[in-house]
Amino acid sequence: MLEKLKKIIPRKFFKALQPVYHYFFSFISALVFGFPSRKLIVIGVTGTTGKTSTVYLIAKMLEYSGYKTGFTSTAMFSDGNREWLNDKKMTMPGRFFISRTLRQMLRNKCRYAIIETTSEGIKQFRHRFINYDVLIFTGLYPEHIESHGSFENYRNTKGKLFSHLKNCSTKYINEQREVVHPKSEIKKLDLSRIRKTIIVNGDDNESDYFLNFWSEAKIVYSLDDAQAENFYLHKMNSDSIVKDFSLLVGKDIKASGEGTSLIVDNEQINLRLLGSFNAVNALTAYALGLNQSLEIKKIIKGLEGVKNLAGKIESIETGQDFKVIIDYSFEPRAMQKLYEVISLIPYERLIHVLGSAGGGRDKTRRPILGHLAGEKADIVIITNEDPYDEDPLQIIREVSVGAIDSGKIENQDLFLVEDRRQAIKKALELAKENDLVLITGKGAEQAICVANGKKIPWDDRLVAKEELVRL
Repeated sequence: MLEKLKKIIPRKFFKALQPVYHYFFSFISALVFGFPSRKLIVIGVTGTTGKTSTVYLIAKMLEYSGYKTGFTSTAMFSDGNREWLNDKKMTMPGRFFISRTLRQMLRNKCRYAIIETTSEGIKQFRHRFINYDVLIFTGLYPEHIESHGSFENYRNTKGKLFSHLKNCSTKYINEQREVVHPKSEIKKLDLSRIRKTIIVNGDDNESDYFLNFWSEAKIVYSLDDAQAENFYLHKMNSDSIVKDFSLLVGKDIKASGEGTSLIVDNEQINLRLLGSFNAVNALTAYALGLNQSLEIKKIIKGLEGVKNLAGKIESIETGQDFKVIIDYSFEPRAMQKLYEVISLIPYERLIHVLGSAGGGRDKTRRPILGHLAGEKADIVIITNEDPYDEDPLQIIREVSVGAIDSGKIENQDLFLVEDRRQAIKKALELAKENDLVLITGKGAEQAICVANGKKIPWDDRLVAKEELVRL
């Protein structure tokens, strides 16, 4: 409908009407499905990085603790009964989808709903009629700058979610954690009240900003054991200070090719996930578990039970004598972390297939990504990702500038292949025994977005398997 309106209404008027359009449909969708978020314990997760993994870890932790949980995220959706890959190419799809999914969670007797909440979704009021109970801030660095205009605008858009928490109505739950609406003050005595809570990554430069929003409880998690609670309490103003405040510190993070471990409150957690950044994601989930009064043993077992995340450092195995890994990373910092992770895995040569997160995104990162790949990989193959309305070859060339600058030579150890399947095929054909083929940018995404809003069905993991079988 939005695309049709764009064609009918003059651009200037459409821009003016767009906020009204988004607000209206957010309200209508919530109304049609009976404001389902009022009957669930709702956790919102936002930030630039770590959101999707954190959502999944929290979901599995809650489920292990005995509470049926649904979630929406960049990678996957769940209504409590089934999980499926996100085929919408949006983290927060159209408002009717979110309300309809929340309603289905209710029908499936979920107690918790976890919503990965993005700045783009907030801009379009997709959070507006969701009754959140806990908000989690994972960290912030420049992203979507073209859309928001500046880093400050990007941060402030995230802030609208946190200011929204004060407008979310109080919920009461029974012993089974079912949200109950008591008809009298006396009946409230038999129930537990859900505290509106903010959980913040204390190691992020923007932690002060997010701590200074209203809430009834706050948790800061950190890897810095040199700081005490007062360090963070002194950063809060009189309107945001809370009596219910706690600091959670993770220590002794150890990463290997087998997994990642950390110690929290003298308890060791042995994750089966690769990458020290997953220790931070697990610490975030642990903080949520404490906030929801889960048993410590169940928190740990729930986190340790997660074997892999769709499209996140996911290995593809068909019996080949080299390694193939698929990952969602498309931003320089995330890519740098990914290189650190794969350095823990033994291999002879690294062959990297990458794009640049598509058209309409931060163009300045294109040569940076190319330069990173040129430095870290033995062979670089730059391909199409999600061009939207941009010329895919132009994007590929802009990425290649950085690779060439790092010393790569076109048609020797640098290849520009527009067709993504052919790029993956070439990487697999070039791979020798004990090499590592790294395919980044899309992870478990289910479509390539091209001009005029069209989507081409796609799955890097499926394509890699198909081409491996044909070798």
